[in-house]
Amino acid sequence: MSSPLRFDRGHTDDLMAFLMAGPTPYHAVATAAARLEKAGFRQVEETAAWDATTGGKYVLRGGAIVAWYVPEGAAAHTPFRIAGAHTDSPNLRVKPQPDTGSHGWRQVAVEIYGGTLLNTWLDRDLGLAGRISLRDGTHRLVNIDRPLLRVPQLAVHLDRSANTEGLKLDRQKHMQPVWGLGEVREGDLIRFVAEEAGVDPADVTGWDLMPHPVEPPAYLGRDRELLAGPRMDNLISVHAGTAALAAVAGLPDDQIPYIPVLAAFDHEENGSQSDTGADGPLLGGVLERSVFARGGSYEDRARAFAGTVCLSSDTGHAVHPNYGERHDPTHHPVANGGPILKINVNMRYATDGSGRAVFAAACEKAGVPWQTFVSNNSMPCGTTIGPITAARHGIQTVDIGVAILSMHSARELCGADDPYLLAGALATFLAG
Repeated sequence: MSSPLRFDRGHTDDLMAFLMAGPTPYHAVATAAARLEKAGFRQVEETAAWDATTGGKYVLRGGAIVAWYVPEGAAAHTPFRIAGAHTDSPNLRVKPQPDTGSHGWRQVAVEIYGGTLLNTWLDRDLGLAGRISLRDGTHRLVNIDRPLLRVPQLAVHLDRSANTEGLKLDRQKHMQPVWGLGEVREGDLIRFVAEEAGVDPADVTGWDLMPHPVEPPAYLGRDRELLAGPRMDNLISVHAGTAALAAVAGLPDDQIPYIPVLAAFDHEENGSQSDTGADGPLLGGVLERSVFARGGSYEDRARAFAGTVCLSSDTGHAVHPNYGERHDPTHHPVANGGPILKINVNMRYATDGSGRAVFAAACEKAGVPWQTFVSNNSMPCGTTIGPITAARHGIQTVDIGVAILSMHSARELCGADDPYLLAGALATFLAG
């Protein structure tokens, strides 16, 4: 029997809007929450007492969201089915004292976040977005989505070796964007951001701001079979997980044998060690409180976790046409070939044979093709939230994702069909 939870190219069209609406993790989770609200979910506060009501619920914490749907009649020991992802992408982030400059140029002081490809941020029109914290303890999202900043590259006339010996960028000296001319004045940037957000600059006491490319996503190629855009790593998975959870929540409750969950964490690109990262207590706390709110005991919690499975969805590498030797010779994931199963025997990915069977069954039921990714033995393997989730919570975890090119670039590339194929596989998995 095939799954009724199917998606099409319209999902990819919607992904493009999601990418534009999510220039920062804070915006991405706010957008996901708004979509879940439309599907009947409601926010629950971590500081409030939770009850045994059924239906869709979600928790927001910074740049992370955990959402779940409790069907009518679910027992306290009912296992969870989790779609895991992360909301952050490698980028530039504004320093605590951002106003800087030299030689008549006004600049913004930034740090490098994660393993970004620095050269892809050069000569690109950048906006500025993020979260500002106010004196009363509240936060305000801000998105200046127009050309504001630019990291100018040195002209080839002044660096004749750039094309022959390779471009060499100093993370401190060469990555500070310009945003105007004239004298550097302390407080200028935050005053400007506050005014854009419609708040009194004197009320702003903290900020988490980051430049972002303002060029919108676009279909690419003669037949529009490719998609180029920012932050695909890993908003492709956040978007797919959100759509999948909303679709499953629309099924009759008696057709949902598990409790489906979306867990989208921040800070994966720098190790996941934060209160909103996968190595923090957020997911375990939410799942445990869900069990206990339904009258469960520690024994029920143990039973639920023992039967739980997580599909950790993150982007992986499609075979590169110009660098085929960098890939494993027998594993060449291709664009539009369907989601990839990510395997590493040293547990940089959490997948084992049992997890492979779970994923294969979901794809078969969904009618979705799938591929396998393994790193070249001569190359170090990256990692994801998968091994962290498995080790921290004792939950069976399978690493999957969409194969892309230009990972960690300011603008990445994937097959235009793969996002909806991933969403179909996740929805069928969550539905059990």
